[in-house]
Parts: sequence; structure tokens; C-alpha cells
Amino acid sequence: MVIKKEIELGGRKLSVEIGKVARQADGAAWVQYEDTVVLATVVSRKERGDNTDFFPLSVDYREKMYAGGKIPGGFFKREARPHEKEVLVSRLIDRPIRPLFPDGYYNETQVLISVLSHDGENEGDILGALGASTALMVSDIPFLEPVASVNVGRIDGKFILNPLSSEKDQCDMHLLVSGTADAIVMVEGEAQEVDESEFLDAINFAHEPIKQLVQLQKDIAAEIGKPKREWEAFVIPEEIQNRVNELAASKVDATILIQEKAERREAQKALKDEIRETLAEEFPEQEKLIGWALEKILKKAMRARVLKDKVRLDGRGLKDIREINVEVDVLPKAHGSALFTRGQTQSLAACTLGTKMDEQKIDDLEANYWKTFMLHYNFPPFSTGEVKKFLGTGRREQGHGHLAERALKNQLPPWEEFPYTVRIVSDILESNGSSSMASVCAGSMCAMDAGVPLKASVAGIAMGLIMEGEEFAVLSDILGDEDHLGDMDFKVAGTKNGITAFQMDIKIEGLPKNIMALALDQAKEGRMHILNIMDSCIAEHKPTLAANAPRIHFMSIDPDKIGLVIGPGGKNIRQIQSEHNVNIDIDDDGTLCISSTSDESSEGAMLALKNMLQEPEVGKVYNATVQKIMDFGAFCEIFPGKEGLLHISEIDYKRINAVSDVLAVGDKVEVQLIKITPEGKLDLSHRVLLPKPEGYVEKPKPPRGGGGGGRPNRPFNKRGSNDRGGNR
Repeated sequence: MVIKKEIELGGRKLSVEIGKVARQADGAAWVQYEDTVVLATVVSRKERGDNTDFFPLSVDYREKMYAGGKIPGGFFKREARPHEKEVLVSRLIDRPIRPLFPDGYYNETQVLISVLSHDGENEGDILGALGASTALMVSDIPFLEPVASVNVGRIDGKFILNPLSSEKDQCDMHLLVSGTADAIVMVEGEAQEVDESEFLDAINFAHEPIKQLVQLQKDIAAEIGKPKREWEAFVIPEEIQNRVNELAASKVDATILIQEKAERREAQKALKDEIRETLAEEFPEQEKLIGWALEKILKKAMRARVLKDKVRLDGRGLKDIREINVEVDVLPKAHGSALFTRGQTQSLAACTLGTKMDEQKIDDLEANYWKTFMLHYNFPPFSTGEVKKFLGTGRREQGHGHLAERALKNQLPPWEEFPYTVRIVSDILESNGSSSMASVCAGSMCAMDAGVPLKASVAGIAMGLIMEGEEFAVLSDILGDEDHLGDMDFKVAGTKNGITAFQMDIKIEGLPKNIMALALDQAKEGRMHILNIMDSCIAEHKPTLAANAPRIHFMSIDPDKIGLVIGPGGKNIRQIQSEHNVNIDIDDDGTLCISSTSDESSEGAMLALKNMLQEPEVGKVYNATVQKIMDFGAFCEIFPGKEGLLHISEIDYKRINAVSDVLAVGDKVEVQLIKITPEGKLDLSHRVLLPKPEGYVEKPKPPRGGGGGGRPNRPFNKRGSNDRGGNR
């Protein structure tokens, strides 16, 4: 059965079609928004895997290059590993649907989203989220309720639903909001220092169209009428859970009262080993189940302590921020560096300033573009005291780095004011929660240490939530265990003037708006505390750049002279770069970017370029270089690309028998331009710069290009030979 439903969303037509394609998948949805088309499919195993206490869900969003009429770059000319945007969108789709699978459903599930057509204006991210949820709703896979996502932008104070790609640069706020009919489940985005109330207004604006999309899915699912499958929930056997409760009840509280992370985990491990050993005979080969049963007790005890006593794992109150230590200029040769330590979370950030040649080219479905700001996040295993395979950048690293980059990018000055490519790297040296927000803080400080004129300092804080029924507690600056055992991870970054980036994930079915408002107010209070500490170390950018940072200068030339600057085979530009130790980048509009670690080198290169591009002037003196020796004179380069003839008679007042007696290729000789012929040829003279000998009488000049020694050329006969044998 093929079903197609259409609605209007943001003034554009959106359709969802079921039953036409991918019919062997458990569920599939063909979603079209104007001329952008996305296919979402979902398949879930019928049996639950053994020995697993988590939900093995994988979500992959991929963009087919043919969707935008492009052929992939690279040697193989086909789509390969996902690029950063695909990874980030995959996370955006994963996070809202994951909490909506029922507890205990641990069957391996795979969601695949493909962008099949892209019109250059309507993004595939929200269509992928809608398609994934719809595919789950029409399948027999258990799924609690539909979820949908929309983009919200704001231009001139007015909210816009799903802004076009061409409108995004005009937005001072851009966020992706996911929700169910009753609550918000995820938010991510960036802004230019907006107030918390404006952020809430944007979320409220997003919720109405989300309800529309949720109802659309419900209508489709009702028409399909496919029943959900029977499935076996993962449940720890009651007899094991009861026995672990008996053995651990009197000891669990003691372990969660230990404030230091390593000691607390060691005590919990010792308790787990003790209980396993005690129950080894009673429940043979059930070590994992016993461990999971204890984890359940520890989670319940921690949550109860927070809700009842308002005391957290490390002894802090709900709003307390961990001790913060900050330092800048910790790496002698980096252009800028900072060490930010908050409790047991530590980020070492380094800022590097590059030139236009260091920009990152992004190959996108919409259009290729260049990035001049990058923030990269690294999370080595030693930061948590673990031994793991170190396979490079994963999804988590890309997601955390992207969030920190969004928090800082709107605080950087425009390229016209600060023409540098800026790269910040955050290496996490210790981690116990909120490492992405520590990267924001360290990144802001190291940029200022490098002399980057940020508009204001930027700090970030991660908020948590413990919620049981109507009772809840919002936690400021959460630990790793509070993230793991809690119900929310709400990251908020910003300046003293407002929010610049945000990301909210929850593990419950939805977050009431009153709790979100409380979390935002509490986050603002914590952010101000952190910013005050950061500003006590460095409140504004350094007035000068590091000695080894590039100095950048610009020149504008006539685009028609770009070829002259480059020279044959790049000869001219290579020569200037080599002689002055600079890099030169040329735009098609004739803008030259000259960079070097020395202002003196850059200025020398600019002078050489000006000399190269100048027009020859009669009467002007040049320091020329001999390029070629002939019998009748020497061809000398007065500036790159422009040569003239220094006739043998213009070298000196005295007679010269051979040019090679006084000049050699490569010699420097001071000359004056004495004539420009109608054909544009240049006549040079060194003689006119010398004192004239007493009693010297000027002789008639030989024709240009004549023989050496000042002798006039002999006439040629009609056959083209000279008179020495021409008639033979």
C-alpha cells in the first residue's frame, strides 16, 4: 500500500510517502521538501543480543553527491567515509529518537538516511529526522511516540521557520529543535549573544510546527495500521536483583559519599567484586548481571541523595561550580595558549594564526566554501585514566569540537579587520564531565593570548537534571557520573551579554519548559562566575601578536598584471618569495596577500612587487641586473619582467672593445632609462651617471642594436649578405 501525505511548512510544500521504495526494510519513508528529497530506512533485529545492557542503535546520515549534480572529488570519485557535516547530522537525528525506544528494548537497530536530491536551499537534516521517526512509526519496531525537528532562524527580530540556506548568514540566532507533541527533547544551535528569554521564545516558536509534523506521522501510522512486534525486554532476573540488594544495601551509601572520582570508583569496583564472589556459587557465570544489578542500585542511591539531601557526588550543592584554575601563555612557541582546569576536567588549548593559504575548503552539496576558523577537540584515553585503542577523531570528538567552535566563532572579528585563519586545538588532559565547555573557556583565553581581538570572553557550562515523578533537581557544572546517571546534559556557552551556543540532550521522553527556563537561569549564574575568573587572568586580547606569528599585508593590482607577477612557470613570484622569505597568495580580483613572520620581510616583498609592476620612466635611475651579453651591448633587467638594452657605447666614456670585458651575466649595474622607442623598447645608459671627462666631445650615436665598439653597421647587399663576399 502506497500512502502519501502533504502539508505546508514554512510556506513550502512538504510530503511524506510510504510504501513505494525500500519495501524490505522494517520501515521506510520518502520525504520531500521542495526539491530536496531524503530516504530514511530502519531495520531492527528480531532477537536481542546476549550480554548487553545498552541499546545498540546506529544512525547514519549520508549525502549523495549526485543529489546536488556533483561528482565526488578524490582519486576514487565515489562517496567514502562520512565528512564532518554528515557525522554531526547523524548525531542530531540519533539523540532525539534514542530516548523514545521503550526501556529494555536492546535489539540492534540501524537507521540509514540518504539525501537523494538537494535544491541548494532546503537542508536535509530536519527531513532526515522526520523520515527516521516516520519509518519507525510505520514499522513493527517498538517506538513510544513520533518526534520531529525544525530549524529556527531570526532575522531583524523576526523568527523564521526553516530558513533557506541563503538566509542563514542574515540570522543572529539559528537553532535546530526536536520534540514530541508534548515536550522538547533536543536543542542545538548558535546565536550572537541572545538573552535567555529570547532563546525560550525561539523554542516556543518551534514547538507548534513540530506538533504539525508529529500529527502528520500519527495520521500515516493510523492509516498503515501495522501492529508492533512482540519483543523480549532486557530485565535483570528478580532473584539476582534481590540478592544484590540484600548484600549492597548497607554499603552503597558509603561508596557514593566518596567525593574523589578515582577513589569512589575503586570503592564501587571493590564492592562489585565482593558481591560477585559471594554470589559466584549461587549464580554461576552471571558476573555481568550481578554487576548490572549493582549499577542499578548505585544509580538509584545517587539520584535519591541529590533529590533528598540536595548534595551531589563530590559534596557540592546543586548550584556550586567546581574550583577553577586558569593560566595563559603556557606553551612558549604556540601563538597563544591557555590551561583551563575545572575540578578534574582540564583543557590545554593552543591557538595558531595562519594565512589565507591555510583556509579549509569544504566540499558541500550546496556550494564549496572556505573556513577561516576551526576548533578541533581531542580526547585521549589517558584523560580518564584508561587504556583504549587510539583510532583518531571519532563522532564524539567531532561533535564536541563543533559545539565549542560555534560558541566562539561569532565573537571573532570579520576577515576585513583581522585577516587570519585561526585554528584552536583543545587537548583534554583530564576529564570528569563538561570537557566541551572547558574547551570553550580555554579556547577563548588562548585566542586572546594570541592577540585575536575577540569581542568578549566566552565561557561554557553543562547543566544536569535528576527527575523522579514531579520531583526534580537541576545541577550546575555536572560531573561525568552525573551525566551518566542523570536525565539531561544541557550545555550553554556565552559571554556576559548573552548566549552564543547551546546543546541539550535528555534521556527522558521530554523536558517541561519550566525546567528548561530554570536550567537556563542557573546556567547564566554559573557562566558569570566562570567569566569573572577567566577575566581576572586575561580580559582582553594582547595588543601584539607572537613573534613567530605571520604578519599579513595586502596589495591591490590590476588583474591584467597577475600574469606578470606570477611570471613564466611561476618564476617571478617564486623569486620574490624566496628572496624575502614570504608567502604570496593572489585572488582573481587582483588582491595580493603577503605574509611573513617579519614586517620587514613583508615590506621588502611589497617593494619588490611595486617595482615589478611599475611603468618605466625616462630619466629614472634603476639598479639593473645583467641578463644577457651581446657584442653590441648587454640586456639588463631594470625590474622583474622589464628589460632594456645597455649599448656598448653607453657603458662608459672610454672605448670598450668587448662588453664581456666589463660586464658579466648577473652583475648589478646602475643605469638610467634614456629613451623608450616607438616599439616600446628601452634604451639604457650607465655612462650618463659617470662624470664626463674634461674635453670630451660627443660622437654620433650608432643605430640601436648596432655592432660593438661604436662602429656603424655595414650596409647589406640585395642578396642579404654583407659586403665581405656577398657577391660570390
